[in-house]
Amino acid sequence: MNTINAGNITKGSYIIFKGAPVGVTKTEFMSPGKGSPVMRIKFKNVQTGSAGEFTYKTSEQVEVAEVSKKEMQYLYRDGSEIVFMDPKSYDQASVPVSLVDKLGYLTPNLKCWVVWYKEKAIGVALPSSVTLKVTESPNEVAGNRINAPKKTVKVETGVEVQVPLFIKVGENIIIDTSSDEYLGRTQV
Repeated sequence: MNTINAGNITKGSYIIFKGAPVGVTKTEFMSPGKGSPVMRIKFKNVQTGSAGEFTYKTSEQVEVAEVSKKEMQYLYRDGSEIVFMDPKSYDQASVPVSLVDKLGYLTPNLKCWVVWYKEKAIGVALPSSVTLKVTESPNEVAGNRINAPKKTVKVETGVEVQVPLFIKVGENIIIDTSSDEYLGRTQV
């Protein structure tokens, strides 16, 4: 059983909370003028998909969940589960949809990191950016040119993204999966 100080909990880590593994989605360090500093965390239970939050004193010991990550390839969505395949061994694993935050970035054959806890897939870590094709784009409006104007486009998976006015239908754009921001365009 590995433990860490609550002050060292980071976003994206996995800890044991009330006997169940949870993925930390947000952390906030607070040091009030009076009293001991605390770490407020928001988390998602990897077994039930429910979210919650808790406040620890930074000196408290917290049990770390023993998780491993394995690179796998997205295949398809099957009802309430998403199916991934290990490209080396061709083994397949299913992950509940409730444990995947950004479904709109999953495209066939996308390589992701599947998170495992006690031989069970409990989550998915997407790559830092994905390349998607623009399928719908409104025409830009003349005169709307102050402060790097943006427009909303729809990409092949249905996700809507704010992009510069010069982006047109059919172009491939790079999107940051953590912030949902346009990073650039590319030739595929």
